Amino acid sequence: MSKPELEFHHPAGPWLPAPGSAPGVVERVLAQDASGARTTALVKWEPGTDSSDLGVTRHDFWEEVYLVEGSMYDLTLEENFTQGQYACRPPGMPHGPWTSQEGVTMLVFTYPDHD
Repeated sequence: MSKPELEFHHPAGPWLPAPGSAPGVVERVLAQDASGARTTALVKWEPGTDSSDLGVTRHDFWEEVYLVEGSMYDLTLEENFTQGQYACRPPGMPHGPWTSQEGVTMLVFTYPDHD
């Protein structure tokens, strides 16, 4: 399934709590296919967000993340990731948990392993 055809515009969708995420995490879906399996979204973590309670995360889909602004700290890797950094995670790749003292905004793409 394909995402919709969209020319340049100012996204106006609502910021909603991101499903399965820690409190303080919201997302604005920019584009999504009819099944919801292929999504492009902006994801924001409010300052002080901590996903420790969720533990290490693994998905059954591909996830690509570009940090647009701010930073986040990976508690497992003991490493801070900042604006301009990028991750590409295949299904099953462990990541997190995270904290973000200053907050962070990410551009996130998700899509299934197989069509």
